[in-house]
Amino acid sequence: MCGIVGYVGKENRCVEVLMEGLRHLEYRGYDSAGLALQLSGRIEAIKQSGHLEKLAEAIAERNGAFSRARAGVGHTRWATHGRPNDVNAHPQLGNGGTVAVVHNGIIENFAELKEEIEGRGTTFESETDTEVIAHLIAEGMEEGRSLREAFAGALRRLRGSFAVAVVSAREPEKVVAARRQSPLVVGLGKDENFLASAVQALLKETREFLLVENGEIAEVTDSSVQIFTLEGEPVRRKTFVVDWDAEAVELGGFEDYMLKEIHEQPAALRNTLSGRIDADGAVDLSEVDVDPDTLAAVEAARAFGGRILAVTNTQGSLITREADAVLLTRAGLEIGVAATKTFLAQVAALDLLALGLARAKGAVAEEVLLELGRDLRRAPEKVEEVLGMLEGRVEEAARVFEEARCALFLGRGPSHAVALEGALKLKEISYLPAEGHPAGEMKHGPIALVDEHCPVVAVLGEGLIREKTLSNVEETVARGANVITVAREDDEAARRMSRVVLPVPEAPEMLGPFVCSAPLQLLAYRVAKDRGCDVDKPRNLAKSVTVE
Repeated sequence: MCGIVGYVGKENRCVEVLMEGLRHLEYRGYDSAGLALQLSGRIEAIKQSGHLEKLAEAIAERNGAFSRARAGVGHTRWATHGRPNDVNAHPQLGNGGTVAVVHNGIIENFAELKEEIEGRGTTFESETDTEVIAHLIAEGMEEGRSLREAFAGALRRLRGSFAVAVVSAREPEKVVAARRQSPLVVGLGKDENFLASAVQALLKETREFLLVENGEIAEVTDSSVQIFTLEGEPVRRKTFVVDWDAEAVELGGFEDYMLKEIHEQPAALRNTLSGRIDADGAVDLSEVDVDPDTLAAVEAARAFGGRILAVTNTQGSLITREADAVLLTRAGLEIGVAATKTFLAQVAALDLLALGLARAKGAVAEEVLLELGRDLRRAPEKVEEVLGMLEGRVEEAARVFEEARCALFLGRGPSHAVALEGALKLKEISYLPAEGHPAGEMKHGPIALVDEHCPVVAVLGEGLIREKTLSNVEETVARGANVITVAREDDEAARRMSRVVLPVPEAPEMLGPFVCSAPLQLLAYRVAKDRGCDVDKPRNLAKSVTVE
């Protein structure tokens, strides 16, 4: 779960492009970061543990020493093999530094390869699985093979899922890269070309991309991009254009990406629903052909004869190319590690799918489906409304957590799923242990947690569900709990038992998960900020999971 970026092109551009690309890939991992640059017939590597700012500081201390570099690779790491420190940071070097490798993924047979390479007299510097790749490539080049040929030979020896980019001192102004399961794209420019783990790393530089498929090698120079099979056969590949706005990678006046993306949710929902549900509530999913998020799960489903529908935010991602059909959420770029707008957009997309399937199967009366569709069309405005109702209330609710050691989130029916999401967000970014639980089953264990240092957050819902949840919450109040409820502004019963009510507007039952998730996202955000946590880059987490 790391980010890689590469550049070949102009002097005074290389370090700038690599660092900017890494800033937009840091959501993929931020234990350490590094660059490998081609300079005057040698490879210059600079790397630092910690967030990317430390690498930027180290580069600044070199007073422009890297400005003449025209080619290089960069890496931001989420550690798998070896502790997050300077030595284990990428790039990893081979043959005294003539080859430098950056790598995302896992080399499953690295231990046996390392033993083999050490048996030939090579000393390893790091604890990483990546270093074996650098030594294998260096050995191949010592035997007289070109960088691409040596790289292909190394790839044949590797087991696992990975994306790798390589530079060599012996072949200046060139980057080669390949992938197996992990993502990799090539960006096209004028007198310069790029590569990265994800398109958002390069949106300031280009909108035109090439995909690198499994088992292919991309050879990138300033004037050309060529794709080859491992056997050296050239591959023709069409370009594709990404229409995401580059401004999406900027904060736009918000303090953090997470806060920005929470407030982008109404627009994201409008994009998800647009063209798929009309004013009458009729759903049109002809793009999907109605008659999950890991590639390993896709492969397992295929082994059992299953057909795959990908619900995803990224056109051209690996999952879209492996699936039989694709339902794009269209939420736009999301940089914060904790999913907010992409979560609600997925809920909306799955609601659309459910309505489309019900209609195709004739399982529900048409007038009922149309009413549900009309309700779903109101999701953007209702989320916009709830965001406007929460000013001041979230800060008050966050103060309930000042002495908290844990938290319990409760809900029934659809509200149980919201409680699970609220608990997940809180522990992801504030590091407070939090559990989401069905309110009706609270006595089966979670009630043992409850005291004045375990706030209870209750998502009340509507109707009979609300009445029963209120009774459950009363039991926690009797045991000293400080209660926060997500409830309608006019819910007097909720107000009597709560320290704070996070108000939501009246809404159809189908929209409960939308209007009740936003207050819990903001609550988690505020608690994390009050605890001094980095909400965009929470410790140990990465947004993209590229290892099994």
